[in-house]
Formats: sequence, C-alpha cells, structure tokens
Amino acid sequence: MLGGSSRSAVLRDRQDAGVQLAARLQSYRERQPIVLALPRGGVAVAYEIARSLNVPLDILIVRKIGAPDNPEYGLGALVEDGTRVIDERRVRAAGYSLHDIEPTIQRELSEIRRRAETYRAGKPMVDVRDRTVILVDDGVATGGTLRAAIRAVRARRPLRIVVALGVAPRDTYRQLEREADEVIALIVPELFFAVGEWYQQFGQVDDDEVQRLLVRARGPLSPSA
Repeated sequence: MLGGSSRSAVLRDRQDAGVQLAARLQSYRERQPIVLALPRGGVAVAYEIARSLNVPLDILIVRKIGAPDNPEYGLGALVEDGTRVIDERRVRAAGYSLHDIEPTIQRELSEIRRRAETYRAGKPMVDVRDRTVILVDDGVATGGTLRAAIRAVRARRPLRIVVALGVAPRDTYRQLEREADEVIALIVPELFFAVGEWYQQFGQVDDDEVQRLLVRARGPLSPSA
C-alpha cells in the first residue's frame, strides 16, 4: 500500500509514524498479530502500533554487514536466528572476498548477542508459526536488513508477513513487495537520500529507550494505558 510521496509529506517523529501506521493496520486487530520491531528506531514506531492494536510487541535483531573500510556500504545482513544474507556480487564488486568480511560478520554477531541479552534478557524469539506478523521499522533505504528479516520470519512459517514503515524509496518498496505479503509505507518518495530527511525529529534511539518501551509493552497495551 503506497503512501504519499510529496516532499511536503514529513513525519513529525517516530511516534507520529507509529500512530499513522496503526490507523492503517486496524483491519488486522481481530487477527491478533504479533508486532516485531527492528531495533532500535523501529521499536518506537512499533510500540504505538502494538498499543493501538492491543497485541504483543517483540523485537527481531538484524544487523547490516558493512564494507570493512566503509561501514555504511551494505554487503548483506545478519539476523539473530543465524540467518545470513550476503550479496556476493556486491562483495566482489567492492573488491572484497568472503574471507575479508568475516571479521565484520563476527563483530556484528557479537553486537546481536549483546542486544538480545540487553533487550530480551536471553529469552528466545517469540513463536510466530501460524501467526500474522507485522514487521516494523522507522524507514529503509536499500532494504537489505529488512529483506533478511522477512526471510528469517518466513522460515518460521507465519501465516502472513506485513511490513510497516515510515518511509521507503519507491524502488525499495517494490522490492519488498516481492518478499512480504503486504507492505505499508507512509511515504514512498521517488527522490530519496536518507530516512531522517522525512522526519522533523529523528534523534537516535538508545538502549534505555528500547528497554523502556518493551517493558511498557508487557503491561496493558490499550490506547488508554
């Protein structure tokens, strides 16, 4: 489901994105979906969705595999369940081998373990088998980490995967449509530089904020909570 693409269509903050996405996801309320957020920014968005739908909120930890000398240049992604998605053509085009990026992979795996312990206290991922899953992030650029997340969730045999995003460039949106059962993005621009340009406030979400929202989500989640 395409959102607006006008440059004037800017989200106030992640909470605003969550409220707007929740309004578009109300048809799923009776299906009792599981909301899975991609930390860290996705948690602030997903919390509002889970609260509005009065459904469980959990996380799915995914980390980008960046190039050794340019961490922002994505070569693949890792998911906490062990799923690895590596773009070997992109690795070779950047002048690396799989051996070259192994130290980066090990560092990201260590960070995944740290976040799992910090956010979930070592508890296992939620069981999504035969459930509708709403995967949430504040926005994507190339969508590499989100595609890895979709594949990891798909392997766990959910009933349906719905992706909910604040913003996604049009070409990435089309790619995600081929992997998820439904994609909802509030803003789908043709011209795109970074997720943050589509938010008035886009400060970093730290570990403390993620933990606070997850703790609150374990209590009553109704809008009046």
